[in-house]
Amino acid sequence: MPGKRLFINIKSLYQVRPVGFTLARGKDMSVLPSIENAFLLVEDGKIKSYGKMEDCPQVADAIHHDCTGKIILPGFVDSHTHLVFAEPREQEFVLKIKGASYQEIAAAGGGILNSAKKLQALTEDELFFRSLPRARQVLQSGTTTIEIKSGYGLTLKDEIKMLRVAKRIGKETPLTVKTTFLGAHAFPKEISREAYIDSIKQEMIPQIAAEKLADYIDVFCEEGFFSVDETIAICEVGKQYGLKPRLHANQLHNSGGVQAGVKVGAISVDHLENIGDVEIEALRTSQTIPTLLPLAAFFLNLPFPPARKLIEAGLPIAIATDFNPGSSPSGNMPFMLSLACVKMKMTPEEVLNATTINTAAALHLADKVGSITVGKKADLILTKEVSSLAFLPYAINTNWIDEIFVSGEKLQKQD
Repeated sequence: MPGKRLFINIKSLYQVRPVGFTLARGKDMSVLPSIENAFLLVEDGKIKSYGKMEDCPQVADAIHHDCTGKIILPGFVDSHTHLVFAEPREQEFVLKIKGASYQEIAAAGGGILNSAKKLQALTEDELFFRSLPRARQVLQSGTTTIEIKSGYGLTLKDEIKMLRVAKRIGKETPLTVKTTFLGAHAFPKEISREAYIDSIKQEMIPQIAAEKLADYIDVFCEEGFFSVDETIAICEVGKQYGLKPRLHANQLHNSGGVQAGVKVGAISVDHLENIGDVEIEALRTSQTIPTLLPLAAFFLNLPFPPARKLIEAGLPIAIATDFNPGSSPSGNMPFMLSLACVKMKMTPEEVLNATTINTAAALHLADKVGSITVGKKADLILTKEVSSLAFLPYAINTNWIDEIFVSGEKLQKQD
């Protein structure tokens, strides 16, 4: 059982929230509560207390950490990834450079179907050991809670294989892992469209729910993939089995995915490179969280989601990596901070809210992680000596992380 750790002389302790705070919205996203010259006490893996150094308790049996000149943040929560996959797709990267579109590559058997073919050829152990280094990599970059989707299986056996691997990552690494069933990611060529949708609804969802392999259900609602009506029908079946919807929406086109997500009560709609006032108004009248994936927009040369319009409309924003082999080949959350500031004109305070408490809310985990709050898991990032919060997104490709703690335990550094 973890013991006690006392962090003292913290330059700035950021994202300090009261018990019960779960989401930052609109103009309040620019507020990132902090304590200067602070202490933080961790006991048995959870945050016990914090405050100004003049109020620091004497805890003789605690491991002490002098944090002079350093910042402490909660660990990042990455609420949208495809971390479990067989192989990278750098050949398609070259095709994109030469002008091929996402849709053209998919139509030629690349994209998701390419990843599915490679994954289907692997055993569960082989897939786990290929995915494990990626899990360790994201931990080293400060992510302590992560969502992992299926969707490169496209058969009952292989979707289950993916979800079992994701669950195993949660057991064999310090990461907190939540899982999403994304069988509705693409249509395999071997069976008809109607037969595959029937398989998702009648075979995959019941079996995955019976084995408790997924927390959520997702659909790629996009032209050339799953229609609005198909998306809604699949989500409604998922809900009957206790799977909460979280949707891919409006990435390549204004596909109606936002409205579909609102209609089925989705926790979040993710991507949103192609939305307008109608979609923003639909989100304003809902509890659905818009989740932006700036690396996917960057990598595919798509328009960046309109973060400022969403914030000005009073909405919350979450930001995740979309880590996947085809359109977002990185799980580095610090880079998301920089992209969001530079390309979406978000402030450092806004992006820290978007990658911690709001992504935790997008996983229904805001009562457990995402902020410095008494009783929450002591998932912490301790920076090196830095001049200010703004240095973190400013210093692109600079490793400003000194130590990472998960449930109060120091993560071993890896080369």
